[in-house]
Amino acid sequence: MDFAIARRRMVEKHIKGRGVNDPLVLQAMLEVPRHLFVEEALQSQAYGDYPLPIGNKQTISQPYMVAYMTEALQLKGGENVLEIGTGSGYQAAVLARIAGKVFTVERIPELARRARRILDRIGAINVNIKVTDGTIGWEEQAPFDAIIVTAGAPAVPEKYLAQLAPGGRLVIPVGDMYSQVLKRFIKQADGQVTEESLLGCRFVPLVGRNGWREEGD
Repeated sequence: MDFAIARRRMVEKHIKGRGVNDPLVLQAMLEVPRHLFVEEALQSQAYGDYPLPIGNKQTISQPYMVAYMTEALQLKGGENVLEIGTGSGYQAAVLARIAGKVFTVERIPELARRARRILDRIGAINVNIKVTDGTIGWEEQAPFDAIIVTAGAPAVPEKYLAQLAPGGRLVIPVGDMYSQVLKRFIKQADGQVTEESLLGCRFVPLVGRNGWREEGD
């Protein structure tokens, strides 16, 4: 399988073809080899527009959603970005092509280790990974110009808004455990926060102190 051709087809049909037009995002999606972020047995499906399992009851998001959420962050290049939910590392890799520094938090050590190996392999040296409760953010590296959350939250953790820089954007799915609305929050210079709803979506639950409780807790 020619992955480069499959990747170009994915961008043209499923991303640009569905309305994502930011040239920085389109270029990042063209450059990042999504097939490396899934198991070898699934690599032939890597450029289809759907999520795929990555183990530990987690998934790699569909390419369109990755591109849409990245565009929603309104990045211009060189920003300090926080990602909640490293997962496979694919979203972080896309962000790394645009942002100056990416700080990404993952609660499952096995996923964090695997993501680190792949990110190192593709040269994403501006990505920093921390294993911790993602619902508390990463206070030591704040403030952030943008925060992206790749799991569904029951409500917006106050920690995220507190860690946003003035003018910063937070993109997060909010709802119940089975369906959410993707929302964007923008922190104004005076500290006030504006909110807008972008589209319906479905993500795995955001588990942690300020999110959903893990099964069995």
